[in-house]
Amino acid sequence: MTLDKLPIGKSARILKVLGEGALRCHLLDMGLTPHTEVCVVKVAPLGDPMELRLRGYELTLRKEDAQNIEMEAAE
Repeated sequence: MTLDKLPIGKSARILKVLGEGALRCHLLDMGLTPHTEVCVVKVAPLGDPMELRLRGYELTLRKEDAQNIEMEAAE
């Protein structure tokens, strides 16, 4: 499953970050690294962007970018 498919209020753990070049580096720099638990807080009315909670802060991410993050269900 990818991050853009995660429902509001659910948590999951990042398996891997896909993408190439600057996009991948940007996602990793924002704290979206493997083994990090992420929770979807809310999604904009038209479905894009989405607000995430991870590592003690909230991050807004476009769904297009969220498609590059593979997730697994949190334990």
